[in-house]
Amino acid sequence: MPLRPVSLDDKFDLSQSHVLVTGYQALIRACLMQKERDRRAGHNTAGYVTGYRGSPLGGLDQQFMRAARQIAAADIKFQPGLNEELAATALWGSQQAELRGEGKFDGVFGMWYGKGPGVDRSGDVFRHANFAGTSKNGGVIALMGDDHTAESSTTAHQSEFHFVDVMMPILNPAGVQEIIDYALYGWAMSRFAGTWTALKCMHETVESTGVVDGRLDRVNIITPADFRMPEGGLNIRLVDTILGQEARLHEERTHQACPEEHEADDEWTLHFRLIGRERPSDKIPS
Repeated sequence: MPLRPVSLDDKFDLSQSHVLVTGYQALIRACLMQKERDRRAGHNTAGYVTGYRGSPLGGLDQQFMRAARQIAAADIKFQPGLNEELAATALWGSQQAELRGEGKFDGVFGMWYGKGPGVDRSGDVFRHANFAGTSKNGGVIALMGDDHTAESSTTAHQSEFHFVDVMMPILNPAGVQEIIDYALYGWAMSRFAGTWTALKCMHETVESTGVVDGRLDRVNIITPADFRMPEGGLNIRLVDTILGQEARLHEERTHQACPEEHEADDEWTLHFRLIGRERPSDKIPS
């Protein structure tokens, strides 16, 4: 049986189905895959990646800089932030790119990254950005770099509680393969529900290496067909009100993301549904 030729460039070559990648490189490949999946769906999108490094995401910026040629060709811009909250604010702005019909792209999908203390200091931006919502052809995933045992941090961190507080859905990949799968799922959920999506990254996952199935059609995402979309939708709006944003987040947007894995014929399908409350009656009781 002849050996299959392999190259170090395979990890970002979307024509290669099975590739050896680290968790950092899996995140870059996910960005490239999202761009190509959008292109095949008829959308001209761009990507924007920004944040502030820190263990266990300390090497992510280095990997993005090394992949500068590949991401530039895919209209993905990597720009390290001066700090975590400025990076998050920039991503909030990226979701407004096409609101006035002046944007160069149909939407901008975003990726924020930061370790536990960065999550702490970005709370105000996360809350406001999640209230505002995401673009229907954009979406944002927020990578939380958690150091549970304080190996290289001044305190141990478990950031899920912060994202629960600001009402962002949370995905927790168990390995390198699921980093790619859940990143794609996270962007899809962010677009449909209008919320940012948090993605947990730990030393045991993001700093691991493995052979992954990198096929563009591996993840088949099925959006809810029976969800009653409210007037004006769930995504970011050009004109909005403070209380209107809060009401949509609490009453209309995602309350629970329910991924269901179906493995058949080597295809992995993700279903998700939105569980919301009934909209309150417009009538005011006398």
